[in-house]
Amino acid sequence: MAEQPAIDPMHQFMVQKLIELPSFQIGGLTFDMSITNSVTSMLAGAALLILFFALTAKGKIVPDRGQAVAEAIYNIVDRTLVTPIIGHHGKPYIPYLLGLFCTIFVLNLMGVVLSIGSLFGLTLTFTVTSQLAITGTLAVLTFFSVFILGFIKHGPKFLTLFWIPGMHPIGSALMVLIEMISYFVRPLTLALRLFGNMMGGHVVLSLFGSFVVALGIVGLSGGLATAAFIPSVLSFAMIVGLTGLELVVALLQAFVFTALATVYLNEVVNFGHGH
Repeated sequence: MAEQPAIDPMHQFMVQKLIELPSFQIGGLTFDMSITNSVTSMLAGAALLILFFALTAKGKIVPDRGQAVAEAIYNIVDRTLVTPIIGHHGKPYIPYLLGLFCTIFVLNLMGVVLSIGSLFGLTLTFTVTSQLAITGTLAVLTFFSVFILGFIKHGPKFLTLFWIPGMHPIGSALMVLIEMISYFVRPLTLALRLFGNMMGGHVVLSLFGSFVVALGIVGLSGGLATAAFIPSVLSFAMIVGLTGLELVVALLQAFVFTALATVYLNEVVNFGHGH
């Protein structure tokens, strides 16, 4: 009997080269320009977004179904996040927040929909947002864009964000240190939240998929072993349920990431006052 391959739920997260391209060095750092499964997934996600908005952004007074969907996505960012949190001063930042929400949601969705391919050993399916390098890049880009915007709009006065008035100087100095630490760990928490949720869900799906196959093979042996079909079927039912949950998580994590980015922007736009 052939030896069964070991279950490896982490294999689906491996970055693999699809097209080998030359590398170059800058300042002692080597940059490999090869096309990987991660790059392919990101390019596919970008193409899907461009195609979607190219087909739906028609500006009709009476929108068709496609335009209605696009407007609904826009309203999620505008009416649910920007207007209630920032106010009308947040309108100039809607394009970035909308792009952030759509990018994360599409990449999350692709990872869930295409994850079934990992059960068949396909390596072209890849969940980009399960890579800490990707979520970290999005988090750092968002955080430092907001931080730099704070200095552009308010200058050195922006540093008073960390100062709590009305306290003893020693207590205030300690609170400044605590506030700065909590402020600058924001990119880490943003990145880890998205990364952890997407990676954890796919690991669980892969494990249950392995149970379906392994228990099904045992059940084919006949005799009492046919009872293994019961947990195999139950595992398949869990996959169906978890896939539905992952679709919800894909949307929820995109919303949470964008919501937190909106909250950080609010501290800059409405610095020192409400709206």
